[in-house]
Amino acid sequence: MAFESLTDKLSNAFAKLRGKGKLSEDDVKTALKEVRMALLEADVNYKVVKQFTSSVEEKAIGSEVMNGLNPAQSVIRIVNEELTSLMGSETVEIALQTGGAITVIMMVGLQGAGKTTTAAKIAAKLKTRGKKPLLAALDVYRPAAIKQLQVNGDKVGAEVFSMGDNHRPSDIAKAALEHAGKNRFDVVILDTAGRLQIDDEMMNELSEIKEAVTVNQTILTVDAMTGQEAVNVAKTFDEKVGIDGVILTKLDGDTRGGAALSIKAVTGKPILYVGMGEKLSDLEQFYPDRMAGRILGMGDVLTLIDKAKASIGDGDEAKSRDMASRAGKGKFDFNDYLDSMSQMRKMGGIGSILGMMPGLGVKASDIEGKIDESQLRKTEAIVLSMTPEERRNPKLMSPQRKFRIANGSGNSIADVNRFIKQFDQMQKMMKQMGGMGGKKKRHGNPFGGMGGLGGRGGFGGPGGFRY
Repeated sequence: MAFESLTDKLSNAFAKLRGKGKLSEDDVKTALKEVRMALLEADVNYKVVKQFTSSVEEKAIGSEVMNGLNPAQSVIRIVNEELTSLMGSETVEIALQTGGAITVIMMVGLQGAGKTTTAAKIAAKLKTRGKKPLLAALDVYRPAAIKQLQVNGDKVGAEVFSMGDNHRPSDIAKAALEHAGKNRFDVVILDTAGRLQIDDEMMNELSEIKEAVTVNQTILTVDAMTGQEAVNVAKTFDEKVGIDGVILTKLDGDTRGGAALSIKAVTGKPILYVGMGEKLSDLEQFYPDRMAGRILGMGDVLTLIDKAKASIGDGDEAKSRDMASRAGKGKFDFNDYLDSMSQMRKMGGIGSILGMMPGLGVKASDIEGKIDESQLRKTEAIVLSMTPEERRNPKLMSPQRKFRIANGSGNSIADVNRFIKQFDQMQKMMKQMGGMGGKKKRHGNPFGGMGGLGGRGGFGGPGGFRY
């Protein structure tokens, strides 16, 4: 996961500070040397690192910090503030036109950065904001580029405008804008062609498109895994064509994270979104303060809450509250179990969720390594092999029913018995937890208690680790 190595090294540096009751200037300087090395190894621009550590040192070495009740925590707070400032401080959204005017967004970037997929992800985001986006296929060079955009457009429910690969991209852009005006689209997203590397031909083509239509937002997509090269690409595109913002893709991969910490400082352009997976829903708003919290191992509860809200639609909110209420009364059934697993997946899976929780003291890779997805699929197969009546009433399970379910799900009787026993234990635990609320109304967490379906080599629920 992104920043994992950086987070570990920063945590080690700060742990040494916490072990001291009182800090000296040498203590702070020694810690900042480790911070400097950690940032450089994370591929952060060396000029940015130098400015960052100088700013932290200037603020940290002062009587107010050094003689405070908790000097180590004060230093960490300063680092957090400076990291946030480094990445832009404020959250920036894609600027949309008002008064009924059509917003034209031009997507640019190199091949392989995920530009076409990101265009569809943005269309999906805009639809949740009540917009009607039109995707326009301007990549007339790469084989299957138009088809890829059409497939992704269908998945997110966004229309794709295409004229094939025998027209100039600037002409397609003009035709797309005319089509949008006639059919009441309020956003046009131009998916332009990428190249393996920056060249004059690419830049000239982008300039032609800007001359043919009024582009309101030029958004660059860069691969976070390319480190400082992503920063160089952003700088060149801004100088040659002009960009309004950046989207970092593949931030969920094995990347050192330097691009996220350098782009704003080097180019002055904000990071708008970050791609956190291959699904078309895996596009997160970039919050500098939340990202700083992740880097420092403080978790990101606010993004977790946002994911939970997004995974539960308006029609499902009452259902989730009802599920939580019934769970507190020990009436949580197998249908609720399936719903919980579905919502977990929409939120990125248990590894993603636990990775955002503060204070767990574990690495995201360690979390993922303990989760056996095959066991989760087996538990689903067991539940899906039950009749609707059995799912609603877990008490109906007889030896004959269990035998039928085992055959239907491809598991053994022992597997089914183990799962049902764990489910029963989890039900009792949730009832006890619900009773702790007294007479107060408790909606609770609709995913709560699912960790009770883990065990040694057994089936895991959404929280089921294999130890």
